[in-house]
Amino acid sequence: MLHFFAGAIMIFVGFMIVAKSEWLLNNFGSIAFFERYLGTEGGSRLGYKLAGLLVIFIGFMVMTGLITGFLTWALSPITRYNRP
Repeated sequence: MLHFFAGAIMIFVGFMIVAKSEWLLNNFGSIAFFERYLGTEGGSRLGYKLAGLLVIFIGFMVMTGLITGFLTWALSPITRYNRP
C-alpha cells in the first residue's frame, strides 16, 4: 500500500517539474549540459521537462509495482555476468 502513495507523490512531483519548468529555470538557472546537447534556446527548459517526465514514468512504475521487473530487465546485461 505504501508503494501506491509513494508512486502518487512521485507523479505529482514530476507533474510539477513539467508544469513549472519556467519557474525552475528562473530560480535555479540554466544547466550547461542541457543547453549544450538539447538546443541553443530553451535547452534547459526541455531538460527540466524531460527530467519531470522521467520522474512521472518511474512514479507510475512504483505505483503499479512494476519497478522491480523493469529494473531486472534493464540491468540484466550488467547483472548476468555475476551469476555463477
